Amino acid sequence: MIINLTDTNSAEISSAMLRARRSAGSPAMGMVLTLIIVCAESDYAEVLDASRAAGHEHPSRILVVVAGTARKPSLNAQVRISEGVTGEVVIIRMRGAVARHPASVIRPLLLPDSPVVVWWPHAAPANPAGDEIGQMASRRITDASSMARPLSALEVRAANYAEGDTDLSWTRLTPWRALLAAALDQYPAKIKSAAVQAEGSNGSACLLAAWLQNRLKVDVTVVPSDGPGITAVRMATAAGDIAITRPDGLLASYTVPGQPNRLVALKRREIPGLLTEELRRMDADDIFETALQTFRKHRRKPTAAATKSPATKTGAKKTGAKKATADKPVGKKAATKRTGTKRTGTKRTGTKRTGAKKAPAQKAPTGTPSA
Repeated sequence: MIINLTDTNSAEISSAMLRARRSAGSPAMGMVLTLIIVCAESDYAEVLDASRAAGHEHPSRILVVVAGTARKPSLNAQVRISEGVTGEVVIIRMRGAVARHPASVIRPLLLPDSPVVVWWPHAAPANPAGDEIGQMASRRITDASSMARPLSALEVRAANYAEGDTDLSWTRLTPWRALLAAALDQYPAKIKSAAVQAEGSNGSACLLAAWLQNRLKVDVTVVPSDGPGITAVRMATAAGDIAITRPDGLLASYTVPGQPNRLVALKRREIPGLLTEELRRMDADDIFETALQTFRKHRRKPTAAATKSPATKTGAKKTGAKKATADKPVGKKAATKRTGTKRTGTKRTGTKRTGAKKAPAQKAPTGTPSA
């Protein structure tokens, strides 16, 4: 059942959902959470399909908030019950002043006494926990990989992290982390170093490197590759490398020293599977927080040029100023004054002799390093 509402409000939307449930013959809700999706008009169809797929495992009230840029205030809604989803779907389109204060519309539509999860599929606020809608949620899901600069987006997430935040860049690593942990359980050797190979600007690869560094206490480098996504992880031991390589994004080769290679299914997962996994937990992800802060720490590590002290720079300027004064050409008048001679032909020769005597005196002493 689909109910369209024009120039509506929260009370009318709630009444429409109640009528739709009764008409469908299921007055009991049976939903476990409220999922709020904040997206643009061009993205809502895609994210709606992903939320429907996740709803098969997590029956939810799905509120899709589509904010527009029009100046004229308007609030339109579409209620969907039993339309390929186990819960309820409400698509809310806001414009004008209403879009600047979406919480006033969303708050009356939340399921009572149940968790609230907010998902920003693409553009997200810099501080999700401080956002007007994010403040209503116990879990806030973002996706740095969908941004133009994923690593910068992850750095912003780290700077504004709050308990309950997570990112789908981290969720993508679950199969990798499970396989790496199993490899070390099977071959518990001391790891000397590790490397993650991935296509450029891959946020998941950087988080994986940070996680490995925290767990193994070794240096982990990120090596560029042609992709897709993460293509290999290698951990060096005294007997050889423990390696997981996935060049095609589908099938991985699992190598342990002294054992034959094995093939493992390691397919790149789509958004519905990632969202379904994140909706399984409502508590804070401490491991994600640690990996995120480690990533930020190494991302912001100062370079050698940036670590020069101000005193050194000031000293360099002063030295340069003195040198410029010493190297300044001396005019004929000044030269005459210093030697005490007049500009006669004979005494000019004497001036040259005086200059010849001064030259050895200005020569650096033996053993002093040259500039």
